Amino acid sequence: MEFEIKKLPKSQVEIEIKISSSEFQGAVDKAIFRLGQNLEIEGFRKGKAPKNIIEKNLGQDIILKTASQSAIKESYLKIISENKIKATSNPEIKILSPPKIGDELSFKVKISVFPEIILPDYKKIVAGCEKRKVSVGEKEIKDALSWLQRSRAKFSQIVRPAQKNDFIEIEFSSPNVEGNLKKKDSFLLGQGHLIPGFEEKLEGMEAGQEKQFSLQFPKEHFQKDLAGKEVNFEVKMISVQKMELPELDDQFAKSLGQFENLTALERNVNQGLNLEKELQEQQRLRQEIIEKIINEVSCELPEALIAEEQSRLLEGLKKEVANKFQISFEEYLRKIKETKENLWQSLKKRAEIRIKGSLVLNKISTIENIKVTEEEIKDGTNKVLAEHQSAEEAKKGIDLEKLKLYIENDIRNEKTLEKLESFSNKKP
Repeated sequence: MEFEIKKLPKSQVEIEIKISSSEFQGAVDKAIFRLGQNLEIEGFRKGKAPKNIIEKNLGQDIILKTASQSAIKESYLKIISENKIKATSNPEIKILSPPKIGDELSFKVKISVFPEIILPDYKKIVAGCEKRKVSVGEKEIKDALSWLQRSRAKFSQIVRPAQKNDFIEIEFSSPNVEGNLKKKDSFLLGQGHLIPGFEEKLEGMEAGQEKQFSLQFPKEHFQKDLAGKEVNFEVKMISVQKMELPELDDQFAKSLGQFENLTALERNVNQGLNLEKELQEQQRLRQEIIEKIINEVSCELPEALIAEEQSRLLEGLKKEVANKFQISFEEYLRKIKETKENLWQSLKKRAEIRIKGSLVLNKISTIENIKVTEEEIKDGTNKVLAEHQSAEEAKKGIDLEKLKLYIENDIRNEKTLEKLESFSNKKP
């Protein structure tokens, strides 16, 4: 067998392979034998007819097709294995001339491969990333306790126009926001829950009443397409309720669980908020680290790999729309005035960033000799299976090998990110 490997643009490889006539004849003989195993020919036991009789009954077309497929697959896999070529797509195969018995077999294979990642001095880059110190303020603790109070509040319907400090439920929409998609919200009126001026428009409305009005969005609003613009709204008041809050005292603290008094509850809330902020800061730092590293990495990503990641992002969006809005994806696209084609293209940049981040982490994990043990994979797999009602049912519906690979990759990434964090500048 002879072959030549050519590198093509966008992380593609073309391999031209020539299988000698004697090697191809071997593939033909194997094909005749395999095909003849289940062949029933009058006068012979099943699979025991002579080679020439089998050939005559099968015909050359099916023999050559089977032999070619076998020879191509065997030689292709041997070449990419021995040359450590990591394919990211199924091969595109082009036979250069029709196969014939007694002739050599020539064909080309084109595949997408993982791009070569040349890392910058990532330790130096990460050293410039600073982990910020987190703290919890008194107002944050107070707000959390207020939320706990409201979660235990008693509600009663009020038959009168809404006023400040009533708990109201509304349904609202705007032709200027998310394609007039109707949304529901509930909150204490007058607490500044929505954009300035919105809640004032709700005062005086009764349950069942509908109202139309327009407001100007603040110039500094985070939604740049709405900032400073006049926006029309349609609102329906669903309910007006009186909210009775429990007293914030030791008895209230005890009613929530194993808290001796209000001080113990406040301490627990402080610890919880601090942990939440620590996790948020960890995520922020990790994102900064990865972004700064991949900004220094230049590589050509294969289109097949990008398309695969775009598909994953699209499927995730479809599930989010179904769960959050309870509408079909086609209806969602109509409401946001978007086409499938434009949405697909908009996901490309995100897909490229995610792929580069994954490739960078993989390369760093190799350099830093990050290992994942069988015990860690087993524990991670069991945790996922334990989330289902029945472990046996979960095993039937889950590809365990794929799950284990996913768990292994997830643990390796986590360990790699922890390693990168250790190189960062930790502010005391």
